[in-house]
Amino acid sequence: MPIQKVLVVDDSKTELVFLTDLLQKHGFSVKTAENAEDAMRRIEEEQPDLILMDVVMPGQNGFQLTRAIARNPQYASVPIILCTSKNQETDRLWGMRQGARDYIVKPVVASELMAKIKALA
Repeated sequence: MPIQKVLVVDDSKTELVFLTDLLQKHGFSVKTAENAEDAMRRIEEEQPDLILMDVVMPGQNGFQLTRAIARNPQYASVPIILCTSKNQETDRLWGMRQGARDYIVKPVVASELMAKIKALA
């Protein structure tokens, strides 16, 4: 399934603007959410083809939200790429165990992110 609609979940306005800009320049339609509650509302409104998920957020963190989405039969097919400043191997492994399909460390390198998205398509 081609990836067209991307949901970016991050509590940093700077990251949201950077990632939205980058993805739109590559032809993706982008929606954003600043927390888990907002993200679930967006997913229910219009299911995205891909979710870029921050880990460190107030309230429910990205690991918890990834697990909730991956375990929900309605959304389990939506790939999630964790996009975080947490660069420990244990964080990456834990994220993948929660249901993420890939993991990218901030600051995001545009070519690396595009390669990871292309690999999922």
